[in-house]
Amino acid sequence: MKVVCFGEVMLRLNPPGYERFAQTSSLVYNIGGAEANVAVSTSNYGIESSFVTRLPAHEIGTSVINMLRRYGVDTSQIIRGGSRVGIYYLEKGASQRSSKVIYDRANSAIAQASASDFNWERIFEGADWFHFTGITPALSDGAALCCLEACRAAKSAGIKISCDLNYRKNLWSPEKAGQVMGELMKYVDLCIANEEDADMVFGIKAENTDVDRGIVSHDAYRSVAAQLAERFGCEKIAITLRISISANDNDWAGMLYDSKTDEYYFSPTYNIHIVDRVGGGDSFGGGLIYALLSDKDNTYAINFAVAASALKHTIEGDFNLVSIAEVESLMSGSGSGRVQR
Repeated sequence: MKVVCFGEVMLRLNPPGYERFAQTSSLVYNIGGAEANVAVSTSNYGIESSFVTRLPAHEIGTSVINMLRRYGVDTSQIIRGGSRVGIYYLEKGASQRSSKVIYDRANSAIAQASASDFNWERIFEGADWFHFTGITPALSDGAALCCLEACRAAKSAGIKISCDLNYRKNLWSPEKAGQVMGELMKYVDLCIANEEDADMVFGIKAENTDVDRGIVSHDAYRSVAAQLAERFGCEKIAITLRISISANDNDWAGMLYDSKTDEYYFSPTYNIHIVDRVGGGDSFGGGLIYALLSDKDNTYAINFAVAASALKHTIEGDFNLVSIAEVESLMSGSGSGRVQR
């Protein structure tokens, strides 16, 4: 089995612990990015995983590549070019103080990529699955065209395609997102979203739902999933269900809709105490891809994805560094956190 992920990987700079930007005298250096996070997850579950992007041919670009290789990700198809790696700054929130993210990614190497940079026929040799998110086409018109060419090539090769809508208001407008993503979604087999993504990108709203007040309607999410599947012909729709109690504590669950059988699958709900929230949705996607690519049934798939993501929230950094055994242990009810000897 082989998964190919395409997108931007950035430098992550954050103050130690819960320090604020205004008070810190140092920043912790790491890397992260939606599709790279998924590649690390699937690699960690034993699936051959390739990450494709464009990075500068200088020491920082090489450092990023080496960090991905550390976790078994194939970086051989990364194109070298451009002058900068995108950066994001993270200030971790606590209790009623929200986390803050500041992006510095304009004119990054991948944003300046063109369709001619990538030989998708070669990239997809031996691949079974292709994953991208709505973040990448939002970076530039060139990056959007790269995504479109990748989807066309993957579909021609009979490769399953997944997309996490991942709407980012700081990158583009809902109107532009709907236009671009509407074209890309025609190729997608598995769509991953939350209630905000579906609403902002496609105007599909989860009625009688207010996650800020803890109001979640299963019927509303069923409706959102069915509308997405009907509009774009997706085989499966996965929706994450997050209720934010505070910056540190969330309720976390998910739903998977199978359009072929018109059946819905809801996971258990986990009350999670958050160490690091960034990458939580990507770990959900990575778990889902692993399970579906491994021919697991829909119940296992959504339960694995949600449990994997619940565990990711306990890990510093963007990457989900848990084993299949650890995820399955949580799925079986072992969530007490007792020392394992």
